Amino acid sequence: MESSKKPKSKTPAKKPKDSVLEQKSPAEFFAENKNIAGFDNPGKCLYTTVRELVENSLDSTESISELPLIEITIEDIEKSKFNSMIGLVDRDRVDEELYDDHETAKAREKRLAKEAQAQELQAKNASLGKKIKEPAAPKTMKGRGGAAFYRVTCKDNGRGMPHDDIPNMFGRVLSGTKYGLKQTRGKFGLGAKMALIWSKMSTGLPIDISSSMKGQSYNSFCRLDIDIHRNIPHVHIHEKRDSKDRWHGAEIQVVIEGNWTTYRSKILHYMRQMAVITPYAEFIFKFVSDVSDKNVTIRFARRTDVMPPVPLETKHHPSSVDLLLIKRLIEETSKQNLLQFLQHEFVNIGKSYAERLIGELGPEFSPKMPVKSLTSQQIVRIHQLFRQAKFNDPSGDCLSPAGEYNLRLGIIKELHPELVATYSGSAQVFEGHPFIVEAGVSVGGKDVKQGLNIFRFANRIPLLFEQGADVVTRTALKRINWSSYKINQTQDKVGVFVSIVSTKIPFKGTGKEYIGDDITEIASAVKSAIQHCCIQLKTKIVKNIQAREQKERKRNLSRYAENVAGAVCGVLKQMQQIQASKKRRYDGKEAEILKKLSSGMITKEMVKEKLVQHVEQVDSEMAMEFAANSGVSEEPRECIYLQSLEAAEDNFIDLHSPLFVFRLFC
Repeated sequence: MESSKKPKSKTPAKKPKDSVLEQKSPAEFFAENKNIAGFDNPGKCLYTTVRELVENSLDSTESISELPLIEITIEDIEKSKFNSMIGLVDRDRVDEELYDDHETAKAREKRLAKEAQAQELQAKNASLGKKIKEPAAPKTMKGRGGAAFYRVTCKDNGRGMPHDDIPNMFGRVLSGTKYGLKQTRGKFGLGAKMALIWSKMSTGLPIDISSSMKGQSYNSFCRLDIDIHRNIPHVHIHEKRDSKDRWHGAEIQVVIEGNWTTYRSKILHYMRQMAVITPYAEFIFKFVSDVSDKNVTIRFARRTDVMPPVPLETKHHPSSVDLLLIKRLIEETSKQNLLQFLQHEFVNIGKSYAERLIGELGPEFSPKMPVKSLTSQQIVRIHQLFRQAKFNDPSGDCLSPAGEYNLRLGIIKELHPELVATYSGSAQVFEGHPFIVEAGVSVGGKDVKQGLNIFRFANRIPLLFEQGADVVTRTALKRINWSSYKINQTQDKVGVFVSIVSTKIPFKGTGKEYIGDDITEIASAVKSAIQHCCIQLKTKIVKNIQAREQKERKRNLSRYAENVAGAVCGVLKQMQQIQASKKRRYDGKEAEILKKLSSGMITKEMVKEKLVQHVEQVDSEMAMEFAANSGVSEEPRECIYLQSLEAAEDNFIDLHSPLFVFRLFC
């Protein structure tokens, strides 16, 4: 008998959907991976925005050798004010249970019971006469929607920007003017663009740019945001406005979501460190809030008008190039033959050395062969020879370190230490890139914690995050024996300042926050620089210890002067009694002293006075010797600041020394 059940029909399997090749713009990539540029959370976003705008302003002013005057303002924007800015009407809550800060009946009952218990305990303590603590303020629940918004404004007196270039300079990611091989604070063309991207993601508001260049009769104003998917600027307003004050520079204004409360200390710490490494700059920082108690205004005054030289663009060292870079240099070069190409596109290759290199490449190479005709195999052969041949190290002439003079001034200005020592090393090389390490070590100071306080700088930028893995931190903690330099690393207030400048800073991680400990050349240079500072401090510390011991001896001698005077007079009286009993006869000076004692010319008070005078004289002579050896006078001295002559501002020559700058006015 056949079964009445029919077999189930099989449904046809769905065909896999054909994969579609998609492409993301650089702006879209960084919007989705904003942590790469240091925009991890609202607080870090606020800090990074301030940092990027300040560093762009410094680069702009230094490029025209203008003493930087930078104003940074963070304005707290209440939610109602922000809603009015975007044209949104405030609305009261209708259904409280929809919100994540809603308090349930059970939670409210528990909270009220706890508050009643606390009040009962407080009343009981009051009846017993016990000290009553102020009740803690009730905790308020804050939901995820409790965002805070800030308007960040940065104004400088720098170069300014050409009117037509402003949209692309701010509205196109990975576009900029810092892609040459030279020491720069930024390289990737991200800073201000990431602030614009974060503004678009968190508030939807555009960025405002005002700019004017020297000699222009107008100010450029541009309001724009960025088309994330196409990586092009979306311009709202771009116009020229009359300029009455002849100001030159740039003013950037952006509204973003942030968190001032958690990152307040980081932002202020960053500004303070920036004032250390750039004492020739003046910073005016303001935080403005509707609550006047929260307002902050700090002026980091300029201490000197001597600026480091502008860093120079240099050429590539043969040992630092790869295949792609060699091909790009061949495409962009204006030189016709291989000999000229090697001479003019690389450092440390002269004509004779270039000829020797070409001879080593093989018979298929010749000095006069057209460089554009090189095949891929021939380019690989050149790259192999570059990796194997030896070349002189590049010089550090293209670098612009802060200098011992500026570093010392910055440390003294911001920390007011008791002792400070600085050192600037000579140029060294890693992977074909020159670098210079400068260091400073201070003892004591204002607002300095006990122990090691480490301050790190890379291309004159303060590094505040990921300190533990940094080469400076590991060197200071593990490789320096502080006790051998008479420094107590746990009890003394020690400041360790290390600044590294290079055409390529070997940052670790995507946030560019620390330099790895795996590059031997840099680690050795950092250790040597810190040790040179410690050796200088040890001499001063030892002399200070000797001076303290001398004062202690003086104090002890003065304390026992009366007892010693009494003992001396007692001995003299015994000698007088012996002579009177004719048991012994004293002659010469001894007889003269006994005679003065009998006549009352020598008394206990007189001996005490002479002893005190002797102690004072010896102490004065030793103090003068100490001052002569150390170059330090114990008398208080006022700080003297030399003011530059306004009339001769452009007619002078600076002679730079590691410790000072001597200015000759013509």
